[in-house]
This record gives sequence, C-alpha cells and structure tokens, in this order.
Amino acid sequence: MSFPIVRHRRLRQSAAIRGMVRETVLTVDDFIQPIFVAHGSGIKNEISSMPGVYHFSLDTLEEEVKEIVDLGIPAVLLFGIPETKDSVGSSAFDEEGIVQQATRKIKALYPDLLVVADTCLCEFTDHGHCGMVHTFERDGHVCGDVLNDESLDLLVRTAVSQAKAGADIIAPSNMMDGFVQAIRAGLDEAGFSHIPIMSYSVKYASAFYGPFREAADSAPQFGDRKTYQMDPANVREALREAESDVLEGADMLMVKPALAFMDVLRLLRDQFDLPLVAYNVSGEYSMVKAASERGWINERAIVTEMLLGMKRAGADIIITYFAKDAARWLREGK
Repeated sequence: MSFPIVRHRRLRQSAAIRGMVRETVLTVDDFIQPIFVAHGSGIKNEISSMPGVYHFSLDTLEEEVKEIVDLGIPAVLLFGIPETKDSVGSSAFDEEGIVQQATRKIKALYPDLLVVADTCLCEFTDHGHCGMVHTFERDGHVCGDVLNDESLDLLVRTAVSQAKAGADIIAPSNMMDGFVQAIRAGLDEAGFSHIPIMSYSVKYASAFYGPFREAADSAPQFGDRKTYQMDPANVREALREAESDVLEGADMLMVKPALAFMDVLRLLRDQFDLPLVAYNVSGEYSMVKAASERGWINERAIVTEMLLGMKRAGADIIITYFAKDAARWLREGK
C-alpha cells in the first residue's frame, strides 16, 4: 500500500505521539565528563579555546566534581597537567602524579563516581608525543621516530599506577601497536584483573583536537602523530584496529573523533558486540560554542542533535565536554 492509505505524518501529529515512537533516547547515564587537573592551589582557569571548560587544582576540584555528581553524570575522564616533563613522561606513572592524586581525592569524596584515567604520555613528555622517541637532526631540524615496543612498558607502568590510585577504568589513548595486550597483562599481573580497559581503538590523526592541545599542553614539539594515529581517509583500517583490541582483551571500544566519523561508529557497532564509546572532542565542542556565542545557532538544539546522532550511529557511551549542559537540559525536559 502507499499514499493516501499510508500517511507517515500520522505518527508526528503531537509531542506525545512523537515521544512514544522515538527510536533513540539520550539519558544522563550515557555521558562521561572530561576534567583537566593541574598542580597548584586556587586554580580554576578557563581554557580560552574551550569556553566553560577549566583547569582545576586539587583544592578547587571538589566543587566541580560535586556539580557533576549532583547532575547524575556517572563518570569523569581525567587528564593531568604535570609540573615537570621529561623524555619518558615519568610524571604519568608517578604515584604522586597529578592524575593519581586527583583520582584518590575524587574516590574519597564520591566513591560511586566512576573515574576513567586517560592512559597516555603526551601530556607528560617534553616532546609531546605519545611514546618514547628517538630524536635526530635532519637538514638542521629536530626529527624523531616514536618507538612502539619500547613505549609499551611505560604505558603499562602508567596504567598500573592509575589503577593503584583507584581508577575504575583504564582508557589508553596512545595508539601504539599491542598496547591493549601489554596493559591487560600488566594490570592482571599487578592484581587488577577486575579493572576494564576502555580502548581508544580507532583514533584518527584529526584536526579536531586543536583546542585539546591547548587544554592539555600536549602539542608535539616536532613532527606530527600521523605515524601512529589513523589516516582520516581510512575506514577498513578501523576494523583491523578494533579487532586487534578485541583479541587483546579490550572491554570497550572507542572512536575518536565522533562527529566526522559516524560511519566508523556504525561499522564497529555492526561488527562487534562490546560497548562502544564515542568521543565528542574539543574541536567539535569549540565550533558549537563559537557559533552559539555569535548567535548563529541554537546551542541546545544543535548539541542534542549531535549527541543523538552519535547514539543513533551505535554509541553506548559518549565522552563530551557538553555532559553537564546536556544533563541539565535533560533534567529541564522532564
């Protein structure tokens, strides 16, 4: 049958009908709120390229975490800004590192709030890369090769130190080959076989990370990350990356960024049955904020549509700097 017997608009006639047949629903349980923590005291400094996102010191962190808990957001993702950096990122696996201290503080204040620890070295290395680097000069310029296998031990040490501090989930974001297998073995050996790994399985060498590099002070000092992060032109490669992580023991898979890679989210959703995470990254956040500040868009409507799109594409969990805003909007909508 077809028109006029079939009339699709019948199911769009009222808000009540539209709500009844709605296929995709956002809830506060979908969200993880990223937090940037720095050494010092009295620090609550807004990140210039990310309006509404701040660096917090440990003493100002409590107010932020309380707000997150009060909004019902179930998890935070911790990024740390160290006092000192070196070639191997030793602050990343220091028991008194900023992420470790923040984790202990958050778990003492709110034991039920999930702490997801970003497990990478780029914020902690003086060269800004996600692993150990062999540097050399070429035509008067400093160059370097990121050393894959030599970096794995440092990543394992970082993950174990984060678990010891109380992290509920380890989220390795480095894109070294074999990182999930190495971290899984290291966690198990250290007595943390119960700690899940949320793997940054498909992480593209994306232009959408620009504001984050200001926030985390993690821009590479030479070269770029294209030898270890994925080419944005590739999609079949995403399947290979994700399959490796599944075989190595990942408990959750992530696609980063999300907005320009909805097809990749759908591909992984169709191929794997592990929980799927979308990272709504800094550039996606900042573009919306900038357009909203100029009055060009309706921020709430745009963000809601973006997040719904990520869930519709297959995401079970969304890491987003809009988590607090979205939680408020959902509460207002009830």
